[in-house]
Amino acid sequence: MKTGNQSFETDFILSGLFHFGQMDAFLFVAIVILFAVALMGNIVLILLIRLDTRLHTPMYFLLSQLSFMDIMNISTTVPKMTTNFLSNNKTITFLGCVIQTFLFIVLGGTEALLLGFMSYDRYVAICHPLHYPILMSKKICWFMVTCAWTSGSINALIHTLYVFHLPFCRSRLINHFFCELPSLLQLVCEDTSTYEYTVILSGVIILLLPFLAILTSYACVLSVVFQMSSGKGQTRAVSTCSSHLIVASLFYVTGLSTYTRPHSLRSPEQDKAVAVFYTIITPLLNPFIYSLRNKDVIGAMRRLLS
Repeated sequence: MKTGNQSFETDFILSGLFHFGQMDAFLFVAIVILFAVALMGNIVLILLIRLDTRLHTPMYFLLSQLSFMDIMNISTTVPKMTTNFLSNNKTITFLGCVIQTFLFIVLGGTEALLLGFMSYDRYVAICHPLHYPILMSKKICWFMVTCAWTSGSINALIHTLYVFHLPFCRSRLINHFFCELPSLLQLVCEDTSTYEYTVILSGVIILLLPFLAILTSYACVLSVVFQMSSGKGQTRAVSTCSSHLIVASLFYVTGLSTYTRPHSLRSPEQDKAVAVFYTIITPLLNPFIYSLRNKDVIGAMRRLLS
């Protein structure tokens, strides 16, 4: 395999999550259960927000978008990984790898930006409540979501087109359980050090800047919250913000660990372990963190069941 064009003729091979063949059946069952719970949790949350008019607010509109992204995210990587557990053929076609890489980068970048917009929503609601209907109007909410999807798609398209036109002249074995950008670069026979700096820069813009914006906005929120005379108001504001901060920390810290570390500091096993968090654990925890710590969502579920 000497040229990028020839890459279209050969499938890739995914090594999988672990190399312990005797654990494949156990891992298959465990991951299928986690996958089903994550899907059910996010679908239920979307339905609650859709059916209960009391949840037709900017915060829950953005939350429904987050759940939709989590459903797509976990559906992009987990089904292929679970089928590989029970199959001797762990190949993925070149086109399938391209699509998986593109979708994963789109969803990761879009979710990173959306979480930043969600922190802005909480900042406006708590620090500028009188201006909230104007600053978080329906038009502005749709503008935020559109910007997140557009930016994530453009970023993913650029990286995907560039990487899959590089010559893959080494082993076709991807030491990962899905087609992820850093793992694909290890198969390229050209010097990719310059491009790796581009990936790091992209990770800083897409991941680190929104995370810093979240931390800044919540610092402002906490300063306002602790000046409140109402203890109940303090508790509710801190509960809502802490839920978002937990989700954001899980997502950004693991994402930054993967996309802003130099190649010399990486190991395939660490990359796969970290990837489990933002491909499975975060989509699984998101709906439960928001719903179990949110009286509005619990109330909507009770009203729906009754």
